[in-house]
Amino acid sequence: MIRYNLRCDKGHGFESWFQSSGAYDSQVKRKLVTCPQCGSAKVEKAIMAPQLGRKGNQKQDSSAAQPADSTSLMMAPQEAELRAKLKELRDHIVKHADNVGEGFPDEARAMHYGDKEHRPIYGEASPEEARSLIDEGIEVTPIPVLPGDRN
Repeated sequence: MIRYNLRCDKGHGFESWFQSSGAYDSQVKRKLVTCPQCGSAKVEKAIMAPQLGRKGNQKQDSSAAQPADSTSLMMAPQEAELRAKLKELRDHIVKHADNVGEGFPDEARAMHYGDKEHRPIYGEASPEEARSLIDEGIEVTPIPVLPGDRN
């Protein structure tokens, strides 16, 4: 997994996780990455400062210059909080919705067109299936996959 800081053409900054840099490129090309504030699909990577840890056998030099801003120091607690909230969201969905698996697109359509009673569901859909549902006016939202969910 890789996290990118992103910025839309209107200047809104946000971050998102991707399976790989190729996955990011593919999703941006298909306009699947959008700004959470304005919905713009014109998104690009923002400048990021790498977080580098020191080797375990090195002592921290208290006289070393401190970074001009504490963004890299602040990121770890923010990331932990974000992951906790995403896990809470996933747990809520799993507890309160039916997992319809690969049948998600068909089930969502059936409910949208009144063939089945509406109820909360989640499942699997390819990016093409998700785009098709959205094009039909069916609201879908991807559930983020967290590191460790695949283990």
